[in-house]
Amino acid sequence: MTSWLSEREQRLIAGAESLEFDSPIPTQIVSNGEYLPPSQSPKQKQVEDRIKELAEENAKFLGMDRRSFLKTSCGMATAFIAMNEIYGGGVFQVDPAEARDPEMALERAAAVEGQFIFDDQTHFLRDDFAHEEILGLGEFAAEHWNPKLKEEGLDLTRYKFENYIKELFYNSDTKMSLLSGAPFDDPTWWLLSNQQIASARDMVNEFSGARRMLGHAVIVPGQPGWMDDVERSIALKPDAWKSYTIGDPLAPSKWPWWLDDEKLMYPFYEKSLKAGINTICVHKGLMPPDYEKSFKGLWEYATARDIGKAAKDWPDMNFIIYHSALRPFLELPDQAWAEFEATGRMKWATDLAEIPEKYGVTNVYGEIGTTFANSAVAHPKFSAAFIGTLVKGLGADHVVWGTDSLFYGSPQWQIEAMRRLEIPGDMQEKYGFPSLGGANSLTKQAIFGQNSARIYEIGRAHV
Repeated sequence: MTSWLSEREQRLIAGAESLEFDSPIPTQIVSNGEYLPPSQSPKQKQVEDRIKELAEENAKFLGMDRRSFLKTSCGMATAFIAMNEIYGGGVFQVDPAEARDPEMALERAAAVEGQFIFDDQTHFLRDDFAHEEILGLGEFAAEHWNPKLKEEGLDLTRYKFENYIKELFYNSDTKMSLLSGAPFDDPTWWLLSNQQIASARDMVNEFSGARRMLGHAVIVPGQPGWMDDVERSIALKPDAWKSYTIGDPLAPSKWPWWLDDEKLMYPFYEKSLKAGINTICVHKGLMPPDYEKSFKGLWEYATARDIGKAAKDWPDMNFIIYHSALRPFLELPDQAWAEFEATGRMKWATDLAEIPEKYGVTNVYGEIGTTFANSAVAHPKFSAAFIGTLVKGLGADHVVWGTDSLFYGSPQWQIEAMRRLEIPGDMQEKYGFPSLGGANSLTKQAIFGQNSARIYEIGRAHV
C-alpha cells in the first residue's frame, strides 16, 4: 500500500499550492481518500466567482478587506447567497441582509446556541502512524474544501489527537463525537487500534467529567482469528462496532463479507447482543469512480443489498449505514441531478431508504458523513433530494449526523449548511419530500443529535 489513490488518479489532480481563494464553503468536491474527486464543474466555478464578487462588495461596505470578511459569519452567509443565486431554487435559507449585518449573525448564533450536535463519524491518527501518503487527504481538502489547511501547513500532526480536540470541540458547535477507525488488509494502515480508541474515549470523558466521546471497535469478519479479536474488544466496552463489508476501503480485499451471511455474521450478532452492544456501523457506498474495474467482483459488497435481511433477522441490532450507501458522483454533478430528476432515485441510497417499508424493520439508519458535504458542494438541489430521500424513507428519526472529520478540518461549515438546508417547495410536491424546517427545527434537532442520543442512550444532561 503506497497511496490512497492510484498513480493514474494522482495525475488527474492538482496540488494544493495552486489554491489562491479562501472560501468559507468549498467550491469543489473533495475526497476522503476512498475515491477520486471530480474536477470543478462550470457551475461550481460560477459559485466561486460570485462569492468573490459579493465578498468584495460586502467587505468594502463593512470597511474590511475581502480575506478578513470571508472569515466572518457575514462571509459564510455571502457564500450561501452565491450558491442560491447560481444553483437556483433557494436550497439554503439565508437572508441577503445577513451578508452585511453582523448583528443578524449574532442573533442567529444565539438562536442555536444550545443545539445538541453529535458527530457520529470522526477520526484521528495514532501517534506512530507512519504512512505520510495520507497527507494527500489534506492536500485535496486544502485545494477544494478547507484552504486554511494550506495556510497552516500539512504534516501528520494535523491528524493527531490534539488537533482533533481543537477542530471538533473548539472550532465547531459539536457537543459529542463518536471516534471511529477503519480496517485494512495491511494492519500498519489502521488509523487507530481498538485499544487506542477506547483509551482516547476514556481519557476525554474523564478529563471533561462528562460523556463527551464514544468509541468504536473495528471488526474484520472473515479474517483469521477475527472472533478472538471480538472477544478482546468486548472487554474494552465499545459503544458500537465499525466495519466495511467491502473489506478494505482502498484496494480489493481478501476478506469481503455480507451482513446477512448466516454462518459468518449471525454468531457475531448473538455474541454482541449478549455483551450488551446493539449497534453496528457499516461503510457502504463511496467507491472509486472506476469501481466496477478496480473492485471487479467485489464492488457489490458496498451496496445495500444485504442490509434488509440482516436487519429483519436481528431486530435488536441497530444497523447504521455510513454515508447512507450513496454511490459517489461518477458523472458531473449536473448529470447526477438529471438522473435523479428522470428516475426519482439515487443509486444505492434510495435502495437503503426503501428498506424499512420493504422489510418491515425499524432498526436501519442512514449516516451522512462526507455524502452530505460533497453533495452540498456539488449540487445543492441534489443534496436536498438526498436528505429528502432519507427522511422520507427512513424517517427523520433514523438519519444521523456525521462529518468524517478530522480529515477535512473543522466541520463547522457543514453544520451551518445543514442548518440552512431546505427542500424547495416544488421538489416537496413532486417527490413527496417533507420540509426540513428552520435551523433548529425538530427534524434538524433529530438529525444533529437526538437520534444518536436515543441509539447510544445519552442522558438529557447532554442533550
